[in-house]
Amino acid sequence: MRILTGLQPSGILHIGNYFGAMSQLLELQQKGETFLFVADYHAMTTSPKSDDLRANVRRLALDLLACGVDPDKVVFFRQSDVPAVTELMWILNNVTPLGLLERAHSYKDKIAKGFSPNTGLFTYPVLMAADILLYQSDLVPVGKDQKQHLEITRDLAIRFNNEYGDVFTIPEGYIASSVAVVPGIDGQKMSKSYNNTIPLFGKEKEIRKIVMNVVTDCTPLEDPKDPENCNVVALYKLVATPDEVEEMKAAYRAGNYGYGHAKQALFAKLWEYFEPMRERRAKWEADPDAIEDVLREGARRAGEEAAKTMDKVRRAVGLR
Repeated sequence: MRILTGLQPSGILHIGNYFGAMSQLLELQQKGETFLFVADYHAMTTSPKSDDLRANVRRLALDLLACGVDPDKVVFFRQSDVPAVTELMWILNNVTPLGLLERAHSYKDKIAKGFSPNTGLFTYPVLMAADILLYQSDLVPVGKDQKQHLEITRDLAIRFNNEYGDVFTIPEGYIASSVAVVPGIDGQKMSKSYNNTIPLFGKEKEIRKIVMNVVTDCTPLEDPKDPENCNVVALYKLVATPDEVEEMKAAYRAGNYGYGHAKQALFAKLWEYFEPMRERRAKWEADPDAIEDVLREGARRAGEEAAKTMDKVRRAVGLR
């Protein structure tokens, strides 16, 4: 089974990213041949400055390795290091009905949020289809917001195969039922868009300050509190043992336990939970050439698979 996923280098990772897509990825790398790419072509749709894009790519690669991506098990590469994906995108453009893209909700959502409309945003699903089909992927982890894009990929693969023969594997989507919805410090879903995140990596003082700003109600210290509707407890569940969570809930109900105490306990568990990843990150960060070697080797391996697919595609459409 071949698994493929990509992550956009869009800034500083937060714990919502980790307990969402990343923890799922780390689990899947144990279950099959995994291809993971840093989606720098996709990131260009929002027109980042060149220096920012380069820095974000380096940071994401570093953070993924720190979190436990294993280069011995994962083909880990930069999307743009395998340029065959853009050739395949162009070929797929010619079997993509315009109406299929006009119905894509992600384009409409981004325009509604104020992004400048451009062709890259509009044809994003075709590039995503090329990413998936180029490596003959069997399984693609997707969030609910990307489910429609996977359906478009399947549609294009079927259209192409019907027109030119059995070239592409028809991928299946994978939506993990256990992926956590992580609340931000304001209680909304944690997102850079809401500026309510807790960074995955950062200085101790900085992260402690952010944790102490988690929104709570105004129940006095001495009064009992409701642990079932508290952002602090919801975040604590992610990193504490079940017994520790029950202990905190009991303290809430008993009274004389303030939100400040709970936030201090939350920070301590967060700092402890991510300590092994901070140590790995420090080692990788001290050897940037090693990170480039990993990405270069991943691109070589990915490129070999891409070449096999593109040979079939070119022959099928009459380019060779």
